[in-house]
This record gives sequence, structure tokens and C-alpha cells, in this order.
Amino acid sequence: MPTQISQYKCPCCTAPLRFDGNADRLECDYCGSSYTVAEMEAMYAQQDAQAEKAFAEAEAAAEQEAVQQQEETAWDASGLSQDWGADGEKLRMLHCPSCGAELITDDTTAATSCPYCGNNTIVPGQFQGALKPDYVLPFKLSKEDAKAALKNHYKKKHFLPKEFSAQNHLEEIKGIYVPFWLFESGADADCTFHATRSHCHREGEYDVTVTEHFRVRRGGSMEFEHVPTDASQKMPDDYMDSLEPYDYSDLKPFSVGYLPGYLADKYDVPPEDCMTRADQRCRATAIEQMRRDVVGYDTVVTTGSNVSLQRGKIHYAMMPVWTLHTKWQGKDYLFMMNGQTGKMVGDLPVSQGKYWGTFAALTGVFTVAMTVLGVGKWIAMLFMG
Repeated sequence: MPTQISQYKCPCCTAPLRFDGNADRLECDYCGSSYTVAEMEAMYAQQDAQAEKAFAEAEAAAEQEAVQQQEETAWDASGLSQDWGADGEKLRMLHCPSCGAELITDDTTAATSCPYCGNNTIVPGQFQGALKPDYVLPFKLSKEDAKAALKNHYKKKHFLPKEFSAQNHLEEIKGIYVPFWLFESGADADCTFHATRSHCHREGEYDVTVTEHFRVRRGGSMEFEHVPTDASQKMPDDYMDSLEPYDYSDLKPFSVGYLPGYLADKYDVPPEDCMTRADQRCRATAIEQMRRDVVGYDTVVTTGSNVSLQRGKIHYAMMPVWTLHTKWQGKDYLFMMNGQTGKMVGDLPVSQGKYWGTFAALTGVFTVAMTVLGVGKWIAMLFMG
């Protein structure tokens, strides 16, 4: 059965609203009205309750109609499958309140847009109870900013085919609130390092280098806040890590008022599955911080470490990410941009001609250099007899 969804509409003209990160307001693209998130929350405080009631009534009517049609039909539908099996557990049907279309999404979708009428819709049930996020980091950069960042990403890439930026087609661009777990932790670190320091002096005709070796020990305590790990199986972890860091000073208490105009997913990776990754990040950072405190040496190598973690609270947050899909020569390329800072990541094609041409040029230079050195050595040996 369809799942109840709700919609933020402009009180002046009833057009759909979208959240504008630059203005920090909900904007109407049709009449130009704008509202704060708090204003819309107050205005729509009873919307979800009314929508749930309407949904229950519609569901009951749909069931009654289905029974009536089954009784009246003369067609044999006994061979049609009514069981989606395991696939059905991951799907849900949404009913667009604007045009009435029924939309099929997966079970993690919390905000989307209707492909028929374009209206932004929210599934409030996805954020009820334990699933409701603690924080949201609103989008600051627009779709146009993402397009410009992608073009800039192409620049100064020597091995990028020159036809790529001109011929690739931007298939899809989406702003998505990605679920993240934010971990708090404390760490007590005790590390040892092997350090060296060298100095040179002259003894007669010889230059003498003396290298001193030291065993250095550093220890200390530190606190970690908002250690992020993405909680979505859809998002590649390497991309999510590369988009960091976020400026957490802009975190807001969660409100669905920030979602209109963007997609949003709820987590499908539980926090228990992310704890090991968060611990690894805390330990690695603690050791690196101890390493940075070892100064005044030429080389420093970590030889031992003992890090004890005091695990704290876990918070659930939604982070802004732009995803851009392009297609070139039949192949899809995925790029992602931090919706707050503009940092862009993604793989680019490599021009084999440019790659091998550069390789050949470097090989030629190396060969010439070695030849010159060889001739010089031969001449030196000739004159030295």
C-alpha cells in the first residue's frame, strides 16, 4: 500500500518550496515568497497528523475497492504473483499528494521529488522514533555551484582527453542528505619513536657525516568530537572520506524544513558496524598528533604505540552532498561534491595517447641524460689514463 508523505507548499501560491542554503530560508520559485524553517514548522505542525488520518482512510477505501473488483472481475488472475519476496522488503510505494502518482522507492528514501509533477515530497515516518536524526548540516552551495565545480575539476588534468569536457553529457545531478554517524571519544596515547639527527664537518680532505640516534617517547590525552562515518551502503566510503572535512559549527537541530528541494536517505548501516572504523580513525589521529610533537629531528619513525579509547556518545546527522553523473563514450562517471565546502572528488578518463606520449618523452630525456653521463665518464677515464 502507498506510504503517507507530506509536502511543504507556499502559503501564498501553493507552489512547492525548496530550502536555500545561502539564505537559510525556504524559498518559493514562483511568487518569490520566503519563510524561515521555524515559521514553516509552526505552520505545518498538524500536517503530518492530518496526512496520516487521510492516508488511513484512503488505504481502507483502496482495500474495499480491491475486494469489490476481485468479486466483479471475470478474468483469471490466479497466475499473477502477489509476493515480491525479499525484494519487496526493500521497496515502498509513495503516493504524491500533488498529482496522485504512485512512486516506488527503496526503504531508505526519506525525501524525494515526484518525476511526474516535480514536487518535493517528504516521508515523515522515516524520521520517527529512533530513526530521527539529531542534526542536519544544511546545503550552502547550489546546483549551479556544483556544475561550475565539475568544470573546474576538469582543468589542469594533463592526461584528460580534450574531448571529454566538451562531449560528456551531464546525465543527472542530485543534492542528497547522506546519513552519518558522528562519534565522540577520548584517547590516552603513549608512543615511542626512533629519531635521527645528522650533521657534517670537515676532517682534512674528507667530509664526515655524523648521525645521532634517539629513542623518543611522547604521551598525552585528547578529546574527539564528531568523528564521521557514513551510514549509507549506497555511498562509496572512499568518496565520503575524500569529501571531508565539514565545518560542524553550522550543524542545526534536525528539522524536515531543511529537506525540500533535496533527496534524503535514512541510515542502512547501523552504528555498531561503524564503531571499528571510528576507533581506527581516533587511534590513527592520536598517534599522528604524538608524532607531530616530536620536533627538532631529521627523521622520525614510529616504533610503538598504545592508545586507550574512552568511547562517548553517538549522534545521527545528515550531511549535504551533490552527486553528478556524466556519460562519455558509453561509460558512466560519478562525481561528488561537498554541499557545504565545495570540495569535489571523482574519477576521470585517461587519454592513452597523452599518457604514452609523455612516457616516451620522459624515457627519451632519461636516455639522453644517461648517454651524456656515459660519454662524460669515458672522456674522463681517457684523460686520466
